[in-house]
Amino acid sequence: MEISRHWRLKKQRYALVGEVCPHCDAKIFPPRDVCPECGDEAKTEFSFSGRGKVYSYTTLHNAPKGYGDFVPYTVALVKLEEGPMVTAQLTDLGDQPVEIGMPVEMVTRKLRSEGDHDRGMLVYSYKFRPLELHRLAVAAD
Repeated sequence: MEISRHWRLKKQRYALVGEVCPHCDAKIFPPRDVCPECGDEAKTEFSFSGRGKVYSYTTLHNAPKGYGDFVPYTVALVKLEEGPMVTAQLTDLGDQPVEIGMPVEMVTRKLRSEGDHDRGMLVYSYKFRPLELHRLAVAAD
């Protein structure tokens, strides 16, 4: 991916910024400018909470180019509290098994590297981690 495209997607990748339809209040992610629910214009930015639940998941053992550092890794379909579903890697799982309905929260992490390992561009984006593990770690501190 070219650097200019990476920067254009920065808000949605780092902060889950989408849109809300001013006509029917549908929450839209990724942003589309036209509401998929009512078909009217929807250009009002909306920041999602970053919380949701695992709707479905799979574990990958053969990674595409640039993702090899994370093998094996789990990719989930996450239903956000506000309604939309997003596909993302799960992170910080430790020994915890992934379960359908597991509460998760968005975090920003390295997604992949592009180009030369030493001089290539690092691409960061959202991933999701289990919500309970984070709360337990904070409570233990």
